[in-house]
Amino acid sequence: MTNISNIKTAATDHPILPILSARWSPYGFDNRPVAEADLRSLFEAARWAPSSYNEQPWNYLVATQANPREFERILSCLVDSNQAWAKTAPVLALGVVSLQFKQNHKDNRAAVHDLGLAAGNLLAEATARGLSVHQMIGIVPDKAREIYQIPEHFEAWTAIAIGYKADPVTMPEALKERDLTPRQRKPLREFVFTGHWGQVAPLVIE
Repeated sequence: MTNISNIKTAATDHPILPILSARWSPYGFDNRPVAEADLRSLFEAARWAPSSYNEQPWNYLVATQANPREFERILSCLVDSNQAWAKTAPVLALGVVSLQFKQNHKDNRAAVHDLGLAAGNLLAEATARGLSVHQMIGIVPDKAREIYQIPEHFEAWTAIAIGYKADPVTMPEALKERDLTPRQRKPLREFVFTGHWGQVAPLVIE
């Protein structure tokens, strides 16, 4: 496999955990299956994410290539541009969120935020196990609702592809370019403010 760790490992401005700098979202996946024990641990990590009032509003619909019919059902819930590359991943999942609190049925404004926290835990666990995850917002929620009979006040929000990174040399040219492009992020001064909106916090000025 082509070694692209030097390209994709984040060039951070300040020290962070290695697992965070190593994590990235590939478009190419190897056909190697993911062990069920590893998948259980990924969702166990998601289980222990924090949530508002401990609501735990996340749910997952999961399928692996070992069950082609179920895999195709989830794949069909992705937009066409995501289906084109995600079809090679060994595991696909839909992240479904409950938009109401169970206790009082009021709107849960934190629900999608908390689904993101669960995803963050899952991503970190996957990276620690040598796995990769690519998250997608490009799904067709109404189709997911129809196929899986998702109840009212729940909504399919995201999809995730899980597996082992492919060697970029085996990938189509357009996808290869994406996977070989170095990661970039805007600097802290562009999003850490104090005093008023847009005023850079002194703590991020060196």
